[in-house]
Amino acid sequence: MIMAHVGAVVAAMAGVMAILLHSSIHKIEEGHLAVYYRGGALLTTPNGPGYHIMLPFITSYRSVQTTLQTDEIKNVPCGTSGGVMIYFDRIEVVNMLVPLAVVDIVKNYTADYDKTLIFNKIHHELNQFCSVHTLQEVYIELFDIIDENLKTALQKDLNAMAPGLTIQAVRVTKPKIPEAIRRNYELMEAEKTRLLITAQTQKVVEKEAETERKKAIIEAQKMAQVAEIHFQQKVMEKETEKKISEIEDSAFLAREKARADAEYYTAAKFAEANRLKLTPEYLELMKYQAIAANSKIYFGQDIPNMFVDNSASHPTVELMRSKSPP
Repeated sequence: MIMAHVGAVVAAMAGVMAILLHSSIHKIEEGHLAVYYRGGALLTTPNGPGYHIMLPFITSYRSVQTTLQTDEIKNVPCGTSGGVMIYFDRIEVVNMLVPLAVVDIVKNYTADYDKTLIFNKIHHELNQFCSVHTLQEVYIELFDIIDENLKTALQKDLNAMAPGLTIQAVRVTKPKIPEAIRRNYELMEAEKTRLLITAQTQKVVEKEAETERKKAIIEAQKMAQVAEIHFQQKVMEKETEKKISEIEDSAFLAREKARADAEYYTAAKFAEANRLKLTPEYLELMKYQAIAANSKIYFGQDIPNMFVDNSASHPTVELMRSKSPP
């Protein structure tokens, strides 16, 4: 009986110890820090990833992410300056908390700091933006800068209120607008698209016409250049022919001059030779030879004078035409 009672007590104590041990051991995932509360007071020493032990029922902990995380804010209402109520279906805020700033931020804004510093701030900034802009500006004209404006405003406030919490990016979906207005916008966009297509088609036609005009100009310039090249070629051919003719004429004149000079030189030399050759004695000899060679002569009273030296005078010898004997 006593042994059974002792066994029950031991079993009860073992059970209590197991419960206490299970409650005191906790695991922290990679990329997180554990902050501890003891009696409601935040302890200043956080723990990193791994298994840790704490006093059960007295100490509690919260895991705080220190890597990039994305907070989603859904169905944010926004009233434009024209009184139209629109809703942003989803806004995503990518942020990261520096490990060294975890304790201070949790102490000032609790472990759910993102609700205070991000969610509420997004609502406030978005409503401020919508209240000073029309539906046309919010929905179309300025929609592309909403995310950048939200990021800048958030980061500016966080630098002052919660150093160590940085905003990496803000993504905003297209807001929901009343159905009637949405249909009007769709019709307007369709008409704008049609006009844009028409304008682009007109630009294409104008571009093609401009291209054809430039091609025609280039073709005309090319033909003009070819014609000019042919003209220059013909001019050069004529100039070449002219130069060839001038060279041939010069060569012909040179040849003719050389031949004339040669003939003149020959005649001059021949005349000089005759002058030197035809002396009175030589002429006298030739005369005698001619008379001696002539077998028929006429006789007259002046025949003896033919053989007389006529150096002082020139007798006349009358020669009769010889006749054949009867």
